[in-house]
Amino acid sequence: MTLLPATAAAAALDDEQMLARARMTFDIEAAAIQGLKSHMGESFVAAVRAILAVQGRVVVMGMGKSGHVGRKIAATLASTGTPAMFVHPAEASHGDLGMIKPVDLVLAISNSGEVEELAIILPLIKRQGVPLIAMTGGSHSMLAHHADVVLDSSVEKEACPLNLAPTASTAAQMAMGDALAVALLDARGFGTEDFARSHPGGALGRKLLTHVSDLMRSGDDVPRVAPEASMVELMREMSRKGLGAAAVVDSAGRAIGIFTDGDLRRLVESGASLRTLSAEQVMHRTPHTIRAEALGVEAAQRMEHHSITNVLVVDAQGLLIGALSINDLMRAKVI
Repeated sequence: MTLLPATAAAAALDDEQMLARARMTFDIEAAAIQGLKSHMGESFVAAVRAILAVQGRVVVMGMGKSGHVGRKIAATLASTGTPAMFVHPAEASHGDLGMIKPVDLVLAISNSGEVEELAIILPLIKRQGVPLIAMTGGSHSMLAHHADVVLDSSVEKEACPLNLAPTASTAAQMAMGDALAVALLDARGFGTEDFARSHPGGALGRKLLTHVSDLMRSGDDVPRVAPEASMVELMREMSRKGLGAAAVVDSAGRAIGIFTDGDLRRLVESGASLRTLSAEQVMHRTPHTIRAEALGVEAAQRMEHHSITNVLVVDAQGLLIGALSINDLMRAKVI
């Protein structure tokens, strides 16, 4: 592979200088975020209360790097219980302003607070009576002047050695957005199950939203035999259904026992005469059971705790209605 010739500046920069610049960046951005603590007060509380009172959505707006931060803040709010979306200010002045309704609230982000694209549309937003929260480093800026609430996200300096590229300022904006989202999450009593409903495709969603009834084998797919069934019948049923176990049920359909592949292996090793035994004689009389409405993760925990690979699913009367194996849980990615 042919490398491009290094510039004179790059050639002069040694490894230690690179590492020093990286460490300096971390220090400056960490200091910028820590500095936000001194900005916390009545305005932050007012912003949280204003958002809680919104009947519509939080419409996040920002240009350039602030726009990229705004997209992330909108996504974080939406996934933690606060309906939100991002609208690009430049597109808003060409029709997208119609997305903003009087029941909404606008969160406008700009480090300087003097962005032309925002200046064009802010009077129109205010005319609709839409509340405006400004997140800005310019406390006396155009944006701050129009805002109902101003969140001070100012920083002493950027990590950029030219003090030009948004670095510490965008880190501060991101942290301020996270602080808003967490405060709102807490105020709404938003819990793990609420979070899972917003993330059904993620691992947490699968664990908290998948029930045993979604995964269990039911009907004729559940291996079951009567107590008087012979070992031949028992093994045939296990082989046909491929669960690695079979339930033993009484005449009413209640699960009174279970027999597994492991039990069969131990019987063979003991030298027992299999042809003379019945299902009732070889079954475990206290099978581990679970209800269909239980979470799949609860079934996984029970299997792990008891070192088993199958559980029987029963209803409130103890009647067998299904069966679940560790392989079923793995296929559904619950574990």
